[in-house]
Amino acid sequence: MKPLYTCYILLLLIITSCQQGKNQKASKELPKIAIAGLGIESSTFSPALTHEEAFHAKVGDSIFAKYPFLQVDSLNRTRAHWVPTLVGKSLPGGTVTREAYESLVTKTLYLLKENGPYDGLFFDIHGAMSVVGLDDPEGDLIERIREVIGTEVLISTSMDLHGNVSEKLAKHTDLITCYRMAPHEDAIQSKKRAVTNLLDRLENGTGKPQYKAWIPVPILLPGEKTSTRIEPGKSLYAKVPDIANEEGVIDAAIWIGYAWADEPRNHAVVMVTGDDKEKVEKGAETLAQSFWDVRNQFDFVAPTTTLEESLKMALSSQKHPFMISDMGDNPTAGGAGDVTWTLQQLLARPEFKSDKGPSLIYASIPGPEFVEKALEIGVGGKIKATAGAAVDDRFAGPLELEGTIEAIKSGDVNAEVEVVVKIGSIQAIVTKKRKPYHYLSDFTNLGLHPKETDIIVVKIGYLVPDLYDMRGDWVMALTPGGVDQDLNRLGYERIKRPMFPLDSTMPQPDLKAHFIQASNATE
Repeated sequence: MKPLYTCYILLLLIITSCQQGKNQKASKELPKIAIAGLGIESSTFSPALTHEEAFHAKVGDSIFAKYPFLQVDSLNRTRAHWVPTLVGKSLPGGTVTREAYESLVTKTLYLLKENGPYDGLFFDIHGAMSVVGLDDPEGDLIERIREVIGTEVLISTSMDLHGNVSEKLAKHTDLITCYRMAPHEDAIQSKKRAVTNLLDRLENGTGKPQYKAWIPVPILLPGEKTSTRIEPGKSLYAKVPDIANEEGVIDAAIWIGYAWADEPRNHAVVMVTGDDKEKVEKGAETLAQSFWDVRNQFDFVAPTTTLEESLKMALSSQKHPFMISDMGDNPTAGGAGDVTWTLQQLLARPEFKSDKGPSLIYASIPGPEFVEKALEIGVGGKIKATAGAAVDDRFAGPLELEGTIEAIKSGDVNAEVEVVVKIGSIQAIVTKKRKPYHYLSDFTNLGLHPKETDIIVVKIGYLVPDLYDMRGDWVMALTPGGVDQDLNRLGYERIKRPMFPLDSTMPQPDLKAHFIQASNATE
C-alpha cells in the first residue's frame, strides 16, 4: 500500500510541476506592457500656472481604476503582463511650471527604468500641455521615454482630439489614435482602441506599422465650433472609421488642435497608420482635404452673443432651465476659473436683487478665504466676504459677496469644499479650489434644484451630455478670460502663419502626406 501511495504522490508532483512549467511558459510568452502618461490642456493666454498636485498622479496598480477595459476580469488584462508606472491628469488650466513637469517626468522615467524591459507602452496623454520653457512637452516626454525604454518598444498613444501632434511626437510613437466625438463621449472607447491595436500588433508579430502618414492642416478653431453633434464636424468625423477600417490600415485620426496656446505646433493634424502605403497615403490626404473643404462651414454649436443679450434671451424665455455658457473663463478649456466679470454683471442686475426675482444658479467661483469664513459661520448664517480674481484679475477684481449660506459640502476631488450662498435670487457656488460643473449630481449634491431653476450660468463651452439633456434652452456668451472664443483678440505671435481663420483668404495649402520615419529608423 505504501509503495502505491508513494507512486501516487510522485505522479501528482510531476503533473503539478508540468502544469506550473506550462503556466510559467505562457506567462513568459505574454507581452510586457507599461502604462504611462500626463494630460492637461494649458492656455498660454491665462496668467494661471499649474503645479504638480493638480495632476493627481496615480502610480502602480491604482492606475487600473482609470480603465474599465483593464479590470481584473477583463480580456485585455489577461493578454499581457501590465506594468502601470505613472499617469497624471489635471483639469485644464494655465501653463505647467517647469518644476512640476520635470518632477513628474523624473518619476515616470524612474519607474519605467526600474521595471523594464518592455515589449510595449500604452502612452495615455491629452496633447495640449504647455510647459514653461518648452514648445512641445508631449514630444519631449516621449523622446525622453524612448531614451529609457529603447526605440524597438511598440508605443501606442491615445489622445484628445483637441491635442497637438508634432513631428517629434509622430516619430517616437508607433500607433496613434484620438477621440472621434466632441463632447468626448468616446474617450474610454478610444483608449481601449489604442490598447487593442497595441495588443494585436504584439500578438500577431507585425509590430511597428510600415507607414505613418502625417499632414499638418493650417486650421485653428476652438472646440466650441467643431462639435461632432452638428455639421460639418459630424460628417467629417464620420469619414474616419471608414478609412481606419480599410484592409492595410491600422487607424486614422483627425486632431482639431488646441486654440489657446501660442506655439508652432498648434494647428490641426491628420494621421493614418498602416502597412499598405497607398491606402495610408490616400486615406490621410482624403481626410485632410475634406477638413479643408468644409473650413468655412464651422460655427458655434449654439447661438452665441454677448452676456447682455444672453440675459435678455434667458429672462424672456419660458423654457427652463435656460442655460448660459460663460465661455471665456471655462476651466475645462484652460481658463483660470476665477474670472469674476460675469458674476459681477449678474449681481449688478436689478432683476436678481430680490429673493423673489428669477432664480439663477451660478457655477462657480473659487474663493478659499470665503470658504474658510463660511465654515466658521455654518449653514443658515449670514456671510460677507470676497471671492475670485486671485489669479486672473484682468477683467474684474475680487468680488464681495454678501448673503445667506445655504449649503456646505466637503470632499470633492477638485473643489475640496463647496459653499452655496444666496444673494437676492442668485445661488452662487463658491469653491475652495476651481471646479467644473458638468453633472446633474454636481448641483443636486449641494441641495440645488437645477431642473426647477429659471437660469443656470455655468463656466463651460459646449454643454456636456448631462447639461445638454437638462437644458430648456441654451446660449453661449462671449465673455472675457484666458480661453476667449474670439481668437482675433488673443494676439498670437508664435503660431505658424498663414492660419485659417486668422488668415481667412489664404490659398489652398499643401495637403500631401508626409511619411514619418519609425522610431528605430536610421537616417
